Amino acid sequence: MGTGIQLGGFVKRWIIFFAKNVDALVPLLLGIAVSVLGLLDIVTQHIVDNSILLALAVLSFALLRDRWIKDSADEALQLKSAQTLSALGELAADMRPLANLDQFMTSMKATVEGLTTVSTLKGASRSQAFEDARKHTDRWMFKGGTGTYTRAVTLPECVRSARQERRNLLVRLEVIDPTDESLCEKYSSYRTSLSAEPDGTGAIWTTDRARKESFATLLAARWYQQQFQLLDIAIGLSSSMSTFRFDLSSSCIIITQDDPEFPAVRIAKESPLYDGFTTELSTSLSQARQVPISQSAARFSELPTPVEARQFFTEIGILLPRSYDDQDLEQIIDKAIHAKNPYG
Repeated sequence: MGTGIQLGGFVKRWIIFFAKNVDALVPLLLGIAVSVLGLLDIVTQHIVDNSILLALAVLSFALLRDRWIKDSADEALQLKSAQTLSALGELAADMRPLANLDQFMTSMKATVEGLTTVSTLKGASRSQAFEDARKHTDRWMFKGGTGTYTRAVTLPECVRSARQERRNLLVRLEVIDPTDESLCEKYSSYRTSLSAEPDGTGAIWTTDRARKESFATLLAARWYQQQFQLLDIAIGLSSSMSTFRFDLSSSCIIITQDDPEFPAVRIAKESPLYDGFTTELSTSLSQARQVPISQSAARFSELPTPVEARQFFTEIGILLPRSYDDQDLEQIIDKAIHAKNPYG
């Protein structure tokens, strides 16, 4: 049985071989047969010649067929290549909008990321933003009016945190010049135009209050520096007032107005605007009147006295109004050491 299967497979292979090569085998077999018959004088020379011509014709037909098949294949290949190139061209054209879409998405991503670094704050979120900004910060820059909120909340809280974490704290403040009475009058007029009612301190704004608040910021800077040796603090006195206040920590900058109803803007450190405002505040401070706080040799008691306060202002070159008596100095000391939150 196994031999029969092998024989059948052998015959099948030969049949397949003959079918594939019939155009070559027919002339070959015809030529061999006619040649043998011619040698044996079984067929005439005329039949042999005709047989040769027939074999040559079959061979020529086979060659022409192969060439036609090859040419057809080349044409089909060229047509297919052209179609492929055309399809690739169309695909490239279709991909152009995708490239533009990719650029658009990249632009949108940058815009969204920029929006997430800038936020508007009102009410409780405003207070929370300041609290978060004070956490673990190693610096604080302020530019605004008299620094009342800075003395009441920012400076003591930042010093307390730095003391607990045993690290340095850099503070830079720019407030209005208290020796410029005209400027202080403009500032108090601006504040009363916002509200004639007492603020969180229980007092209304007057020229005298504006001057004392700014004087108090100078005294508070030296007092806190004396209390905490790792505090690096500097103050500049501005010759002009701004309706905006800038508070910058190591994590963000918060821009507010003296009106608590006005929305605040918080800009995270990740925003390029943060570096821009850092440069702006540094440049503004460098143009302000510098107060040599650190050069003062004045030593304050736990609660400074009017005599100590007067000596301090003399040493830093800040002239108090001649009308100021000890009661006025006590008010300045109280505002410096026990400042009240104007928004609390």
